[in-house]
Amino acid sequence: MAAKTRPVVVVSRYDEDPPRVLVLYVPLTSEDRDSAYEVKMPKLPFLRLEGVANVQGIGSLPVKRLERRLGVLPAEVMARIKQSLRFALDLD
Repeated sequence: MAAKTRPVVVVSRYDEDPPRVLVLYVPLTSEDRDSAYEVKMPKLPFLRLEGVANVQGIGSLPVKRLERRLGVLPAEVMARIKQSLRFALDLD
């Protein structure tokens, strides 16, 4: 794992009373491998580079490890991430 801070997309559902204080996330990367497990990201004002959301890298981390909210993804991009997660997890 890289020691530096990386941007992620939080994909956890909202839960007012979670049993654990964890969030599920999909990491963002600038390395595009043109895979079905990646969702191309548009150039967003809060990201330095264009890149992809890598759904194969899904993980969890404690909420307190999140440093700051960078912004909100367009609904269309979140819909593509959710569809890619369904594919990756064989939920269709």
